Amino acid sequence: MKLIAQPGYNPNCRDCPRLARFLESVRREHPEYHARPVPPFGLLRSKLLVVGLAPGMHGANRTGRPFTGDTAGVLLYRSLHKFGFANHGGSDRTDDGLKLIGCRITNAVKCLPPQNKPQTDEVRRCNRYLAEEIAASRPRAILALGAIAHRAVLMAFSLAPARHGFAHGAVHELPSFGARLFDSYHCSRYNTNTKRLTTSQFEAVIRDIANFLRSAR
Repeated sequence: MKLIAQPGYNPNCRDCPRLARFLESVRREHPEYHARPVPPFGLLRSKLLVVGLAPGMHGANRTGRPFTGDTAGVLLYRSLHKFGFANHGGSDRTDDGLKLIGCRITNAVKCLPPQNKPQTDEVRRCNRYLAEEIAASRPRAILALGAIAHRAVLMAFSLAPARHGFAHGAVHELPSFGARLFDSYHCSRYNTNTKRLTTSQFEAVIRDIANFLRSAR
């Protein structure tokens, strides 16, 4: 698969030395993996932008598509399909015919971090790509999956986190940008296994987004 630069994405980015070295080691161990910056998925001009944390080791980092091939994608894509944002709920392979409808998925950090934990400076370095992507896509709704993604979105808008606290189900008006920010716990296996995030809780957030977008037409 040929990787092409686009707003919010540079396939050759090496701005974060720690992440670049880590990806080199992953490519040596798993030469069949994508193991590079993972591009966003979905059309640029979409009404909904979903912002995750970073690619998972054996999910997006392996397949090259956000939330594809790991447990986190199961709840996400099934929920997006249920509320009309995807043509089906599968998320195992990049050749599964999955298409997003009025939705785009990206990450706060485009490269796999060790132990799935990006450092603060890495989130900051990658934020210019997120800001560029938001400016180009101009979404009406943004879904932040987890506190780090939430703060990354605020950083992209140059907004103070203290005035927009993260909480599952929280909604933040961004009137100067014509957008609304929705918060959810990340749909990670840890959160779903521990019941910190249930299917009904996650679907409630997606339902709120779908209702907002319908009312905003």
